[in-house]
Amino acid sequence: MHVLIMILGLSFLSLQAHAQTDTNSAKAGVTEETSEKPNKELQKVRILTSEGAIELQLRPDVAPETVENFLQYARDGFFDGTIFHRVIPGFMIQGGGFTSDMARKETRAPVKNEASSTLPNLRGTVAMARTNAPDSATSQFFINVTKNDFLNAGVRGAGYAVFAKVTAGMGVVDTIAGVKTARVRGMADVPVNPVVIESVTLLE
Repeated sequence: MHVLIMILGLSFLSLQAHAQTDTNSAKAGVTEETSEKPNKELQKVRILTSEGAIELQLRPDVAPETVENFLQYARDGFFDGTIFHRVIPGFMIQGGGFTSDMARKETRAPVKNEASSTLPNLRGTVAMARTNAPDSATSQFFINVTKNDFLNAGVRGAGYAVFAKVTAGMGVVDTIAGVKTARVRGMADVPVNPVVIESVTLLE
């Protein structure tokens, strides 16, 4: 079952392997946040990629099971050597499930969907990819490169659970979003040159 993000238009298509979206969506500026806790209370992680480092601030106060799920995969080294396998400029970049040879990794059981109006899908936010079943997210995540309101809880169903935001390295995200892509093994929007996630580490 392919992971899926709800798509602008009349249908929903798989996003674990591929997805379609309206890339004419309005571009958002700086990430907005609501009900944010003081930064010192929130954990941060660094995603080291072949294009540079991206730092995330996690939101366990809003999405505790989602954050713990992500952290457990990180502790296990699961993300090391995976790639951003789905890249759509003006929409999002998605990774955390496939190796550079496009082999899908085995995951743990899925987590419940913690999508909340407290954390909408704004530029720079990080959310879980899933199938059309709301509680089906496992390891794959995506970083919004624009404001994607249609992915929010209640807009077109359960929504996609935001659990973090980019606090440093958004330029790296934008660089990844602009790489050349092609169809690989039946999957669309795959970077021609793999964008590798080298490690995901918790920052003290």
